[in-house]
Amino acid sequence: MNTLTEAYVDSLAPNAGAIKNGRDLARKNSFPVRCVTEDRTLLFGACKGSGKEPYRCSIDFIQEGNPVFRCTCPSRQFPCKHNLGLLYAYVANAGFETADVPADIADKRDKAEKREEKKQAAESEGAPKAPRKVNKSALVKKIAAQLEGLSILDKLVLQLVHNGLGSMDKKSIQLIDDQAKQLGNYYIPGAQAALRELLLLLREANDREASYTQAIEQLIYFQSLVKKSRSYLEQRAEQPDLPMETDSTLEELLGHAWQLAELRELGRTKPSVELLQLSFLSYADHARGEFVDTGWWIDLEDGTIRVTRHLRPFRAAKQMKEEDSIYAVIQTDELFIYPGELNARVRWEHSRFRDVHEADYRKVKQLAAVSYPDVIKKVKNQVKNPLSDKMPAALVAFQSVERVDDETYILRDAQNKQIPLVSNLLETPQQPHVILGLMQPEELKDQAALIMFRHEMDSGRLVAQLMSIMTDSRLVRLLY
Repeated sequence: MNTLTEAYVDSLAPNAGAIKNGRDLARKNSFPVRCVTEDRTLLFGACKGSGKEPYRCSIDFIQEGNPVFRCTCPSRQFPCKHNLGLLYAYVANAGFETADVPADIADKRDKAEKREEKKQAAESEGAPKAPRKVNKSALVKKIAAQLEGLSILDKLVLQLVHNGLGSMDKKSIQLIDDQAKQLGNYYIPGAQAALRELLLLLREANDREASYTQAIEQLIYFQSLVKKSRSYLEQRAEQPDLPMETDSTLEELLGHAWQLAELRELGRTKPSVELLQLSFLSYADHARGEFVDTGWWIDLEDGTIRVTRHLRPFRAAKQMKEEDSIYAVIQTDELFIYPGELNARVRWEHSRFRDVHEADYRKVKQLAAVSYPDVIKKVKNQVKNPLSDKMPAALVAFQSVERVDDETYILRDAQNKQIPLVSNLLETPQQPHVILGLMQPEELKDQAALIMFRHEMDSGRLVAQLMSIMTDSRLVRLLY
């Protein structure tokens, strides 16, 4: 808790509204009682509320990186605005009285410690924890249902191809939509959501012909998904002990939600990692019915670009924590890495924050790729696979960002190689190129940039969009 920062408190809040409310409580001095223990592991106090008695709130840091929040208020938000307000007050050096741990919290700590001791004793006395046993009978039944669902999907796609995209009207689209709902019974929610995405494209496109390229790309995706999934599932049905696919995202594309315990058993973890967020974007995925909070991070050890993806279903969005931009370095003892390619998805359970220093910015620049041909080769090798992420991100060094005309920019490297830049790959209200005009000239020369690639099927060229620029002293985010 000695390194508690405002950015860390922001990251704990469930949404932007909770941040505002917490800050307001601290600003209005709504905490007549503010206490901290001598070892700085516990904050507790009282906050003025609407009732006669103030709310008693506390934040327990006895386990570093895994704070425990307690409050007597009736709020269903976690942590509530009173917990956040107390944290903001502490960060702002509002003045905290040193006090002993209250008896009720000391009792809760003792019970938690005893539970942990029992758990560790059980693990040390017994044999190493064996991998979870697979219910072979249930697995075979599930795979049979998945194969049946893939057959339905295959027929629907063939029907679309046979009728032709140009003949699709509202009635036929609605008919396929009704049939697509059946896929919800076959344990392939990922494939079902992808089909809904195609139907949304056909239904909502103002210019039907302009959407044909995307629709054709999606049909190719379905063809590959059915073919590879069918082969993989048939093999698993014959050999139930066969491990799950981890060399690609095939399981996730079908709809499997990886559990952290599974990733740990499969060895998909990395110890002692420091991550710096380079870009962040939230958007609504209407095909899947959820908000997606996406962060792009760099591993400060080897320069790998990782992605975090926090999913909030529309129906439960108000009750779930909303992710936001993070401006500190995240430190975690165990990083979980999902199956993936250039930008594998990651997650962690516990973390600590530290301030970003200029040495971190300089290190990021050193980790940036200097050869555009090498980067483009890796990107092309990925995007040519129909099931791969079609919009990978990469950190590249550049000698200059140059304006070609009113709407076109390019990145140029030290070998005079170029990457054309566009500003419409991501559906965002802001235009990154507008921000470029506000930056200092020296910030657009000999720096590093996080860019997102996309292969344009119509023109056959590979283009990119600027996401952020890294200088020796700061990170400029072009998406917000």
